[in-house]
Amino acid sequence: MLTIVMPVLDEAATVVDALRRLQDLRARGCAVIVVDGGSHDATADLARPLADRVAVAPRGRAVQMNAGAALAQGDALLFLHADTLLPPDADRCIADALAGGADWGRFDVRIDGAHPMLAVVGWSMNLRSRLTAIATGDQAMFVRRDVFTAVGGFPDIPLMEDIALSRTLKRRGRPACLRPRVTTSGRRWQKHGVLPTILLMWRLRLAYFLGADPGELAVRYGYRPARR
Repeated sequence: MLTIVMPVLDEAATVVDALRRLQDLRARGCAVIVVDGGSHDATADLARPLADRVAVAPRGRAVQMNAGAALAQGDALLFLHADTLLPPDADRCIADALAGGADWGRFDVRIDGAHPMLAVVGWSMNLRSRLTAIATGDQAMFVRRDVFTAVGGFPDIPLMEDIALSRTLKRRGRPACLRPRVTTSGRRWQKHGVLPTILLMWRLRLAYFLGADPGELAVRYGYRPARR
């Protein structure tokens, strides 16, 4: 069984639509676990009728996703952002990939938005992922639950947790790079401008690979980590 883990924070405006899109998958046996990071709006209350479980965890995408994975009972995990839409047959695609011997994988991604550069960004993300065997959260990463547990889950860092997990998982084997596309919102690119956001993300990723502290990078990205 596939368990979909969705970390959320102040997503009252979008969480209902996001979960409604998963109801066909639930009808086919997939479980949906929503993990709220301490929203100040009605996110958790809105999610409860549309999810199998709504949990609360300290704020931080990695922490929230690990908390959701710990509650899962299925043999495969899919980590899904609230602003990302899965293809209708995502469960079957994942089952086929895992049955074919893959331990983990991701989907190709399309970025929703009117700016023509967003199509280029999505294409480059997919190509880079195939060349490097590194996946990002926007690509809806999936993994066998026992493998996820064996590698210790997502590292507890406030940014680049998806890249860090990918680097660990690819030591076990390359990801299944599925051609069906997930569609993710272009809101973060459009908020500050597509080109400035692309350049910022390139700089942050390079800095991370050169050993920069993820906490400092998160602040540069505009995220304020929760106090521990």
